[in-house]
Amino acid sequence: MAGLTAANKLYITAGSKELLELCVVEGGNRIGGRIKTSEFVGNRIEMGATWIHGIGGSPVYKIAQEIKSLDSDKPWECMDEFLDEPLTIAEGGYELNSSLVDPISILFKKLMDFAQGKAVEQDGVCSEFAQSYIKNGGLSVGSFLRKGLDAYWGSMKEQEEESPGFDNWTRKSLEESIFAMLENTQRTYTSAGDLQTLDFSAESEYRMFPGKEITIAKGYSTIVESLASVMPAGLIQLGRKVTKIEWMPDDGRHNQSLAIENGDGTKPVKLHFYDGSIMYADHVIVTVSLGVLKQGIRDNSGMFSPPLPIFKTEAISRLGFGVVNKLFLQLSPNSDEDGSDGMRFPYLQMVFHQSDSKLRHPKIPWWMRRTASLCPIYGSSNVVLSWFAGKEALELESLGDEEIIDGYSTMISNLLGNSKHLCNGYANSAESCIKFDKVLKSQWSTDPLFLGSYSYVAVGSSGDDLDTMAEPLPKMSNHSFNSKPLQILFAGEATHRTHYSTTHGAYYSGLREANRLLQHYHY
Repeated sequence: MAGLTAANKLYITAGSKELLELCVVEGGNRIGGRIKTSEFVGNRIEMGATWIHGIGGSPVYKIAQEIKSLDSDKPWECMDEFLDEPLTIAEGGYELNSSLVDPISILFKKLMDFAQGKAVEQDGVCSEFAQSYIKNGGLSVGSFLRKGLDAYWGSMKEQEEESPGFDNWTRKSLEESIFAMLENTQRTYTSAGDLQTLDFSAESEYRMFPGKEITIAKGYSTIVESLASVMPAGLIQLGRKVTKIEWMPDDGRHNQSLAIENGDGTKPVKLHFYDGSIMYADHVIVTVSLGVLKQGIRDNSGMFSPPLPIFKTEAISRLGFGVVNKLFLQLSPNSDEDGSDGMRFPYLQMVFHQSDSKLRHPKIPWWMRRTASLCPIYGSSNVVLSWFAGKEALELESLGDEEIIDGYSTMISNLLGNSKHLCNGYANSAESCIKFDKVLKSQWSTDPLFLGSYSYVAVGSSGDDLDTMAEPLPKMSNHSFNSKPLQILFAGEATHRTHYSTTHGAYYSGLREANRLLQHYHY
């Protein structure tokens, strides 16, 4: 998204008038990067970026409107707003009513709103505790949330600890597990595998657009295809994996050999490709993921020659970059039923015993236990979706389809085995329970072109590091007449201080770097 936005702007403004020579080199065999629309059993789905996060003011929404991508004859992921109330089931098959779930959900939302700097209705517990957390220099969103839960329990002490009437579950253990389910959803939003590593003070700098969040009917890939469509054939080169970027910093260590082999040394940047070919450039905009940059600054990686300056490598090291994966499963219709009319799988929220509990069902695998939900991709769909983050998302990448289907079958028979909500047509009884036919999963962490999903501000980092990510090289303040300015520019979601982790953040960063070059040449 960042690279194609930059190229689109540069081409329209200057390239099409032959004021500059432009080339996009893409390591993979498709455009779009972490935007990847796909298909699964007749449905259009997203393997990567999924949502327009707020339609009010979003440049992605504006493009989607212009290219008429918001309607489709073919069914697509999240094409309807969920009308059904979530069905919340605790391990063992106990349906939780709203009197148990709502107070914890409201508490969690208030705590997150406070952390994100939104105005929160002042209720005594939340407000008093939150102010003291800040005063005492609280560091992470994770510790803030857990201290909030403790404060809530402290305020409820007078109430009787009545039993919810479910074997093995106390009210407190249920509340903790409901809270953990909400934390697990938050992990997928942020890509922080552990919310204890998510910086508290930076959370309030993150900005959302107003309005509803929607998916793109014709697929997110239509956005990048539209950006690319203005450029002539051949300008975007696929399968061109860059292995090294040589550049000329202005610190007396001029890369003399580069200057000599480049004739008069007018082009200070030399790109080396996987196939052994090379290309010289005045400027290169690097839009690889933060995961690839993290690998690129490790010892002996040689991605940059000479290596990036310390101010840059420290920001790259401190920022967080996590993995989030999606898992789609196709439900098997029950063979005893006539066709698929009226089948509806519930929007299932899953509450599991915590890791220290001896009451955990031994056959529900560990990698499923921090997944918060399993829901149809739209109301009547026979495809269901779960989101994974952190270690569990990594594990998912290594599992075979059979192992995934076995895990889900065990978990579903445990949760829904006794439920009257076994959705007309999918099962008649616990053991004929829901079966799955096919599986499709994303694998962002093991893909060498990404090495993860998106960035977050980790404890020990700050918004300043996101700004540092965006600084071009050589550093503006110290280039002399010898040094060519703006040799390496950086764009991508991890270079935007307030919209990191999003496609619109990537879009804005691409525009920023294109404009930086256009201003440099007074175009």
